[in-house]
Amino acid sequence: MELSRHPTTVYQAVAAQLEQALKERYRCGDYLPSEQQLADHYEVNRHTLRRAVDELVHKGLLQRRHGVGILVLMRPYDYPLHAQARFSQNLMEQGSHPTSERLLAVLRPASNDVASALGINEGDNVIHLRTLRRANGLPLCLINHFLADLSWWPQLQQFNSGSLHDFLVEHTGKQLVRTQTRISTRRAQAKECRQLDIALHAPLLCVRTLNKTSDGAVAEYSVSLTRGDMIELTLEH
Repeated sequence: MELSRHPTTVYQAVAAQLEQALKERYRCGDYLPSEQQLADHYEVNRHTLRRAVDELVHKGLLQRRHGVGILVLMRPYDYPLHAQARFSQNLMEQGSHPTSERLLAVLRPASNDVASALGINEGDNVIHLRTLRRANGLPLCLINHFLADLSWWPQLQQFNSGSLHDFLVEHTGKQLVRTQTRISTRRAQAKECRQLDIALHAPLLCVRTLNKTSDGAVAEYSVSLTRGDMIELTLEH
């Protein structure tokens, strides 16, 4: 691969070609080949290759992870917002491997916001689940799920991973449909930064969703905190 050999532009030429490769062949959560493999590919020494990578790190397209490799941060996943949007299916169609795990499962009194969304009284017990979703092993979003039907509690205590909505269909026979979505942004707090592996005060998308059963009963209010560098929401009309 022929690159300009002027000493002040070689690493910039490598950075430009590597950035183009990111757009064409990589997604958020992927890892690049080793520095030596990249240096060999672009026919430069490792020092020049590191400067090129540093350029893309500074632009927020890559991240060095000590002992692991060079992580791709660019090209956020496209996530359409509509009544039947499915997290796992959507990411798999984009070539990713999504996973989900339960972090918390408790009964607790509903706050004012949760009670208002679910149409119950403040202080009434609700089921509170917290899940962490990953794409290709990289933390993507934290979701707090609040469910008003306490008859589901025995089954939901057994939920540990995978799709919560698929679990509900299998164990309760209830299909949930998104009926309302509200989107805002805020800065990540310390605990969220640790769980999502992001810098303190990094931007988060806060997506509040109301889901109902097929017969129109309010079933779930969820609050999703999603890494702003990894998801691009699409509103479908």
